[in-house]
Amino acid sequence: MKTQFDDPFHPLRCSACRDPESLGFDFTMAFQPIWDIEQDRAYAYEALVRGVNGEGAGHILSQVTDANRYRFDQACRVKAIELAYNHGILDMPDCKVSINFLPNAVYRPETCIRATLEIASGLNFPLDRIMFEVTEGEKVQDTRHLKNIFDEYRRHDFTTAIDDFGAGYSGLNLLATFHPHVLKLDMELIRDIDSHPSKAAIVAGVLLTASRMDIEVIAEGVETRAELETLRNMGVRLIQGYLLARPQTGCLPAVAAF
Repeated sequence: MKTQFDDPFHPLRCSACRDPESLGFDFTMAFQPIWDIEQDRAYAYEALVRGVNGEGAGHILSQVTDANRYRFDQACRVKAIELAYNHGILDMPDCKVSINFLPNAVYRPETCIRATLEIASGLNFPLDRIMFEVTEGEKVQDTRHLKNIFDEYRRHDFTTAIDDFGAGYSGLNLLATFHPHVLKLDMELIRDIDSHPSKAAIVAGVLLTASRMDIEVIAEGVETRAELETLRNMGVRLIQGYLLARPQTGCLPAVAAF
């Protein structure tokens, strides 16, 4: 008798996550460093979707539908880990690969991480060196569901992060509910922070809250040396942005001198 496991695209069949034909399109990943400016080393590399012919993320994401959203989310996880491994990320002490995930594509957290666990096990990729980011820019329709995802990821020693903090709907409520390991400040808060006292005051408040909650803070979208120095003086040590390096395919990019 035929069972659910005979379906090659059933969520429990992890091999489907490596098959671009199941999506109807192929893609690759560009990597951008998140740099620890105190220790002068990579804290993580964020994996960002790109087309195999150099197309931007928008071109790929425009092909994601309700019908393929689950497979795309799973394929992103597998491809990010495989490429990071192939590019030598495990040779960098404690460096993580950071992966964006789609909460709406996760129907059961314990099932939807099977492909991640399988590829990590096959490559001897430590689970505590995988970070999952969820953007604050998307309105959270089911907070209990997202909290279950975060709890399940923490149970497996994954690092959890809220991306684009300060740009979305829930703000501090989201932070209190999910208590991630990492908070990524939205680039609009960072832009020209050296000349905007109000932005600096907001970031200082977030830093104090994060410190009391034992949460790491990453400033993303850093593009000028003045922004970098302001953030450094405020105590931010984890930096991401074009000032250090742009996303690149085919390698883990080096960081420019700063």
